[in-house]
Amino acid sequence: MKRRIIMSMLAGATLVASALLGAAPAQSAQTQGRSTEARSQPVDVPAEFGSDWHDPVTAVPPIEKPSGTSCQVTLAEAQFRDFTPYRGTYTPPAGCGDRWSKVVLRLDGKVAGRQYDRLGYVHVGGVEVLRTSTPEPSPDGITWSVEKDVTRYSDTFRRAQDVEMLIGNVVDDTYTGVLDVKVTLTFYAGRPATTPDKVLTLGEGNTLTTPRNSERILAEVYATGSGGGCEEFWYLSVPGSAPYSCQADGGPYREVQIKVDGQLAGIAAPFPTVWTGGWSNPFLWYVVPGPRAFDVKPIEYDLTPYAGLLNDGRPHRVEVSVVGVPEGQSGWSTPVNVLVWQDAKRAHVTGKVTTHQVGDLANSSTYTPGSPQRVDTDGGHRLTVAGYVDTSHGRVTTTVRRTLANTSAHHWTDGENVDGLDATWSDDESVTVDGRGPARTTHTRRTYTMNGTTSVGDDARLRTVLTMGDRASVVESRGGRRTAWSRFDDTYTGDATYLTGVPRDQRHAVGTTSERYRLYGSDGCYDRSLTTVQGVLTEERDRC
Repeated sequence: MKRRIIMSMLAGATLVASALLGAAPAQSAQTQGRSTEARSQPVDVPAEFGSDWHDPVTAVPPIEKPSGTSCQVTLAEAQFRDFTPYRGTYTPPAGCGDRWSKVVLRLDGKVAGRQYDRLGYVHVGGVEVLRTSTPEPSPDGITWSVEKDVTRYSDTFRRAQDVEMLIGNVVDDTYTGVLDVKVTLTFYAGRPATTPDKVLTLGEGNTLTTPRNSERILAEVYATGSGGGCEEFWYLSVPGSAPYSCQADGGPYREVQIKVDGQLAGIAAPFPTVWTGGWSNPFLWYVVPGPRAFDVKPIEYDLTPYAGLLNDGRPHRVEVSVVGVPEGQSGWSTPVNVLVWQDAKRAHVTGKVTTHQVGDLANSSTYTPGSPQRVDTDGGHRLTVAGYVDTSHGRVTTTVRRTLANTSAHHWTDGENVDGLDATWSDDESVTVDGRGPARTTHTRRTYTMNGTTSVGDDARLRTVLTMGDRASVVESRGGRRTAWSRFDDTYTGDATYLTGVPRDQRHAVGTTSERYRLYGSDGCYDRSLTTVQGVLTEERDRC
């Protein structure tokens, strides 16, 4: 019964693979460096969920906005009832110049009634600037907002462009929620930020032609598993030898790879996003979504070692694939943007790939029958790529090293009435740039965790207990000496229960959820936590 519930809930997040998107939730601004402050107010907490609850909110840091002159442009305004995209035209703002200190995208949405979580995207001139999912509404209705710093796409915003937006939706007699959405861009005048000179998309046949004087190339891939099938919760898949409803011969190990002309150029661990109907229990996510559910961050790959090859003026094939997906099975969307920095003093920057070392791909999933049944997975991969470019300011060598690892223990009972996972993913990357002066290295350690269990008792009550973690540390050094550092930890915990097999207003659901987001380092400190009970926000706390 439990698996049927999961498939029903996750089917609501369906959207064809090309119809997905990402963002970062808007929050009221908090001052860094503030001492511990709790904003607990006396609140009436109901005995169970009612017909309304607090609007979605997260503990993610707000986007800092410059003071002074700003200009706003509406990108899209639409009501999504089906899978018909919104199409419009973007015109650059008047009154704020064509070089900006910051550009902030904001999505404001509202929805009422009954609706699944939905996924979508915003494209400007073909460039994906936003990818997000939606919250599930209350019968009385909710509003939510999402903000994202999109300054890096400034090159795209300097010209009139076509706009396309889609949040695929189904509205009928049962699922009544119409998604009413408005998306704007706000441009802040002032000292221009340092941004890529070009923002490119792949051409026909997944080809890329870069300017011949490119000296730094960064690819970003908005990789998401979704679509209502098993790849939406890929981390629970098991080998074909195990009796479980989602099977993949290689087990749950997934790796997002990017290739240039057939050669492996980058590897990454995907984030195990849980959408707002996930783990069979929407009561976990009504107010506080899981990490990145409203902010589907792109995976970044430094392709600078390939700049010399790509700068020959000819199109080169750039392919993205996901290791572990059963052949012929859909469920992943992997749109690509390419960010390019150019050498203004040289028409053609030449170079060469000098090092390409690929480790063996480790992927072992072991099935152990019994009660409970169990699959243990251990996977990982290594890649080192180096190359140089001869620029107007000398030869610059870039070395990219990346190491991935994944361990998980998945257990379940007959009928999958108890289904649990304890998993950790790590993605360790260092990029060293050696040219004029001491070598500069940026070392990033990413760690993702998921530990939870869903169970259905004899009383037909379904309970989900889940903890998710999104963590990273970044250290920048020059000549071996640390120059900057930061660490962040976004942790979500939830425990929610409801009666299955009855109409929505008879579920007698209860649930407690919380999120704590900590960010600290050489630039300061941010520490915010939220707690909700039965959909009521009971605590907001700032600790810095």
